[in-house]
Amino acid sequence: MDFPVALTVSLAALVLIILLAGAARRLLGVRFGAVRTFLAALLAFTIAAPLLSPIMGSFPAGRKADPGIGAVWVVLLVTMCVVLIPMVILVLAEALVPPGSIPGPLELARSLRGRISRARRYSQITRIAVRHGLGPYLRGRGDRVEDRPGRQRLAASLRRALDDGGVTFVKLGQVLSTRRDLLPPEFVEELGLLQDRVAPAPWEQVEPVLTAELGGPAETVFAEFDRTPLAAASIAQVHAARLHSGESVVVKVRRPDIDQIVARDLDIVRRLAATLESRTRWGRSLGVRDLAEGFAAALREELDFRVEAANMAAVTASRPAAPTGPSGGLADSGRIAVTYPAPVTALCGERVLVMERLTGRPLAAAGAGAESGPELARALLDCLLRQVLVEGVFHADPHPGNLMLLDDGTLGLLDFGSVGRLDTSMRSALQRFLLAMNRQDPLAVTDALLEVMPRPEDIDEPALERALGQFMARHLVPGAASVQMFTDLFRIVSGHGLSVPPEVAAVFRALATLEGTLQRLAPGFDLVGEARSFAGRHLAERLDGGALKETVVQEVAALLPMLRRLPRRMERIASAAEHGRLGVNVRLLADDRDRRFLTGLLHQVLLTVLGATAGLMAVLLLGVQGGPRVTPEISLFQLIGYNLLVISGILVLRVLAVVFRRPRDQRP
Repeated sequence: MDFPVALTVSLAALVLIILLAGAARRLLGVRFGAVRTFLAALLAFTIAAPLLSPIMGSFPAGRKADPGIGAVWVVLLVTMCVVLIPMVILVLAEALVPPGSIPGPLELARSLRGRISRARRYSQITRIAVRHGLGPYLRGRGDRVEDRPGRQRLAASLRRALDDGGVTFVKLGQVLSTRRDLLPPEFVEELGLLQDRVAPAPWEQVEPVLTAELGGPAETVFAEFDRTPLAAASIAQVHAARLHSGESVVVKVRRPDIDQIVARDLDIVRRLAATLESRTRWGRSLGVRDLAEGFAAALREELDFRVEAANMAAVTASRPAAPTGPSGGLADSGRIAVTYPAPVTALCGERVLVMERLTGRPLAAAGAGAESGPELARALLDCLLRQVLVEGVFHADPHPGNLMLLDDGTLGLLDFGSVGRLDTSMRSALQRFLLAMNRQDPLAVTDALLEVMPRPEDIDEPALERALGQFMARHLVPGAASVQMFTDLFRIVSGHGLSVPPEVAAVFRALATLEGTLQRLAPGFDLVGEARSFAGRHLAERLDGGALKETVVQEVAALLPMLRRLPRRMERIASAAEHGRLGVNVRLLADDRDRRFLTGLLHQVLLTVLGATAGLMAVLLLGVQGGPRVTPEISLFQLIGYNLLVISGILVLRVLAVVFRRPRDQRP
């Protein structure tokens, strides 16, 4: 065949394939990808001749074509069959290989690199787990440990394995150490020993990060910059600097490539959580998949220093004025007993955080003086409770490493990467819970607790009320251990099927962490008694006569317009009812989305009925004997039946294409 002829034939075939693809997609009524549609049409064009040879064989070679209507129907039948083939291919592909289930070439290459990297990390984690004796537990075959020494040994092995796993797993262990509602006390105590002890990154790696985020060299942006870090952790390190205005600041720089390391490890944590939840009873009971998702979201937020800067600005803006207190204390000096560093917003970015420098010593490396210790502990507790119950934005990790003893004798609260937030309704419920605990009212405590936590359908409220009453009788006495109090409260919560919302878990985590910090500031500090005192001082005053009067006035002012219209409306309703004219107008399907949904559903039902009817008629006509002959082998009734059968197939395929097409948010 000559090249021009071959080119003409190829172009004609290409045009036919494109027309075939367009016709198939149009008849199905669903948007398919251009590549998928073209491949389906190409495959249909290739296999059409062998599939349709029986129909074409009904016209023997050499026979003069019948110019009548029968020949036209045969041509129409063949054309519809050709169009039907790519439709069948597209619907089968939609059912078997949904869009997005097979990645493209670039995605496949990236996925392959990710799989190789993940496989290496899996191998490393597996070796760490096996080295510490945790291999059987990853496979869901570990022996259940009942005795306390055995749980302590297992907890120690888990702590060492997480410590060897790196930054993400250390952070995971630190978070798990705060979940007394999920883990036994032995694990909570052991995981609480995890520390971020890492060497600082060399200046050659830190400098490009600073230059990219600040828009220029650090020595130009700052009047002074110390290349030797003040401190280093797993995610970031801190350098001292001075602004051109003369203000001393610290510059927190995220470690280079830490986001890639964390992203890879978080993917592994999620996969391990899914495996543990599907293969182990304890994984399902703890809900480890939800725990992993919450941990991943919190850690990703901690990596973005813009979030921390916003948290610092929010907490600083809501900081109260200098407190008042007994003579001779911090309050008399006019100083705020707990100070937050303010961010330098103009210099803060995703990987760099510049904030006010607080001068003093880390609390983890020093102890408070005998005189100021109790007062500082009381001020710190008051600060955190005020953040939780009044301001709604609170520091979620007040451990000694995030506190400083400042040179002026006050406390500095650092590192706002982990911050909890409570809405107004949650704060009100927690306030009622604390006030009820202060009054030792089991009924009010139960009601407030069920406002804070989702209420199960089969909750036994009398049993919960009795358990909370016994809890208060045991712990709300002078000298009670606050750590055991949190453990017992979580045991009551989990024992009655209550699930702790993440924001409430953050509150209890912060309080449990704060207890150790307070004991470091003032050994023997009574957290329970001081918390009850806070409730009496700051929350009860919100319920005094003046506050109640102001609240009533505000509510009445909001209701006044409605109250003024209410008598006239009641009069109209009563008059209409008296004269028999009372009616109710209801607009069904007022939302356009509801109308579109119902219209689409009716279309699908109509197409299904039409397809089934056409198929039934086709079967009946194909079973009829005799009738006018279109060809020696095919009668007119059979030809009509074949055409109806193809039409039925098109209609049914159109319905199936919509059925198999999954919403975008459900695609992989």
